[in-house]
Amino acid sequence: MSTTSAPDKLRWVGKPVPRVDAVGKVTGATKYMGDLTFPGMLWGRVLRAAHPHALIKSIDTSKAEKVPGVVRVLTHKDVKGLNGYGIAVPDQPVLCHDKVRYMGDAVALVIAETREEAAAALDKIEVVYEPLPVVDDPERAMLPDSPLVHEGGNIHLHTHIERGDVEAGFAASAVIVENTYRLPRQMHAFLEPEQGVGVSDGNGGVTVYCGAQHPYRDQMQISRALGIKPSRIRVVASPVGGAFGGKDEITLQILLAMGALATGRPVKIVLSREESVVAGWKRHPMVIHMRTGAAADGRILAHQVRLVSDTGAYASLGGPVTNLALEGCTGVYRMENILMDGYCVYTNNGVAGAFRGFGQLQANYAMEHQMDLLAEALGMDPVAIRRVNALRGGDVNPLGHTMVENVGALSVLDAAERCDLWARRHELEAEPPSEPWKRRAVGLAVEMQGTGLGVGLPDYGAAKIDLVRGPDGRPRWRVGLSCPEIGQGNSTTYAQMAAEGLECDVGDVEVYVGDTSAGPDSGSCTASRSVYTGGNAIFHAATAMRELLRKKAPAVLGCTEEEAAQAELSEIARAAVAKGITLSADGAFIWPESKYKLQGVFGLPHIINTYIAHVALVEVDVLTGQVEVLRSFAAIDCGKVVNPQGVQGQSEGGMVMGMGYALMEDTLIQGGHTLTKNFSTYIIPTSLDAPLMETVTCESFEPTGPWGAKGVGEAVMVPIAPAIALAIRRATGALMDHAPSTSERVFTKGGVRLGG
Repeated sequence: MSTTSAPDKLRWVGKPVPRVDAVGKVTGATKYMGDLTFPGMLWGRVLRAAHPHALIKSIDTSKAEKVPGVVRVLTHKDVKGLNGYGIAVPDQPVLCHDKVRYMGDAVALVIAETREEAAAALDKIEVVYEPLPVVDDPERAMLPDSPLVHEGGNIHLHTHIERGDVEAGFAASAVIVENTYRLPRQMHAFLEPEQGVGVSDGNGGVTVYCGAQHPYRDQMQISRALGIKPSRIRVVASPVGGAFGGKDEITLQILLAMGALATGRPVKIVLSREESVVAGWKRHPMVIHMRTGAAADGRILAHQVRLVSDTGAYASLGGPVTNLALEGCTGVYRMENILMDGYCVYTNNGVAGAFRGFGQLQANYAMEHQMDLLAEALGMDPVAIRRVNALRGGDVNPLGHTMVENVGALSVLDAAERCDLWARRHELEAEPPSEPWKRRAVGLAVEMQGTGLGVGLPDYGAAKIDLVRGPDGRPRWRVGLSCPEIGQGNSTTYAQMAAEGLECDVGDVEVYVGDTSAGPDSGSCTASRSVYTGGNAIFHAATAMRELLRKKAPAVLGCTEEEAAQAELSEIARAAVAKGITLSADGAFIWPESKYKLQGVFGLPHIINTYIAHVALVEVDVLTGQVEVLRSFAAIDCGKVVNPQGVQGQSEGGMVMGMGYALMEDTLIQGGHTLTKNFSTYIIPTSLDAPLMETVTCESFEPTGPWGAKGVGEAVMVPIAPAIALAIRRATGALMDHAPSTSERVFTKGGVRLGG
């Protein structure tokens, strides 16, 4: 692919264009799925499991059906197709029939005239259970005598990756560091809980309004479960009030469609925050053991990893997350000798799935600690050891892929080293703290985030552009993609790229996303892929539209071909719509893949990567262990920046979210029961906790990207967590190998003592 405009001649790409959805969102005009109402609308409530692990002996809904206002009570008998869903493996029941595996399992759906009547009927459903032993420790779950969560065994996936000779590498190492890192179960904490409305068309078809991340895949899963053609199902998945991966999987879509088709009336379901917490997906908690050896000059000679990931009751995306985490366990570094084993394990601890960073956050936390510990053991500067090992273009990465794409590890590392926080770290650490019993320190970490789905997984995108006559008689360009707007601003970048490709004003572009009736399948809004994939599809659609307009120019302008060739594209478009001509063009894109493929390992390696370095200044209270992040810095290589404001917004939001992971966020589950059910006990950072933040972009040109762009959405939250933890170590001497670094953990870890 070639982008014909030189970077300095771009009109819209790279400019701080205001968000196209800004006015609607700040004025409240934008309607989210829970804001929608329809005439005759009913309310649905879901009966959840009463035990984290139990056999279902019987389900009796007769008393519930007699509750005033109740219209229908649906059970597994009403699931006409496959009673299962899941992106990778459809092992999660729509409505359980023989067994429940976690407290969020859906057993029945009550549909009533009001939400209160539906809730009253839940208590009348009689379910007889036979409780089973709870499997709540993934290490124990792998033992042969463990109770089974699924009949096929508790190990959902075991991935083994080996290259070179690790034993020889360790034998040649001047130093070896070995540690075990325990990473928490983070909650997405999106502002909008799972909610939506199903609307029957009266002829066996249905429209499902539900915030999600891949409407066409949702359409397929609804079709498969209900046994009706996908063409009879419309899914509207945008706008979304936050997702971060937590709405990538099916949430309520199938139940909404079932309710609407069963009653012939619109059915609305809105989860409470408590129900959302118990039933919804979380970041995979992991235990990662690393052993890393290095030469006296800092070169990594051997690296061994054992990773255990708790995917909870169902697979969801546990397999791909585990594999990407293993890729992340090698960091941005060259390694010739690696031995890695990753285990994705079933338990009764809720369900884990996609989350911003997709396994890389957990892996990066561990790997960046290893790098600082190696530097300490060798007496090297933390940046110096990273520079010695950082991947360059043309290198063979640890998984065997030759890095032929843009590689920005050194550029972000250099920018981080030059930033005020790192360059003046000794001076900043020596400054008087806010109180005499506090200590300050600076930490640094770097990461590369694999974008796209990776080798062996179909990764594609498509876009449609229509030229129509606007209400004012001027040309309007309607751009349709299915990749939803989940708050990150992709609709704005789509408008910018379309305007660039169509040589028009960005105000003349209307973007329609997240609706199966408005645009072709663009894949999921995940894996930092929406700008790269959607932008490439728009580029090809715009190219096709330009060619179509040029072909029609002589006829619509009434001139010779030579004269038409000199006309501006906007002139041709105005003439076309004035004559009542509408035009349509499509564009499609398939992701490039590495020529090197790991046998038996899906999704690895990735070929396109975003690179980022984070630096954090923290202040630690040695009397309480409380940590405050005072300042943070991000250096980002996301290719060509399409919208500077968008990148800054992503960067700052990501830093605060990563800070929450580092210091406070952990969904506590004991014996299969969630203890942190709301934001009163699950603590997330607020604006009052946000540090003074700075972001710089190390722009590069990714040859395969639209106008040179890559993704940025995930990487921005990853290395800030280890940067904060490493700063705590510098301040206190405490190795924060168990995240989050709560006050209690910081205080008791060994470096902080009363009066110390």
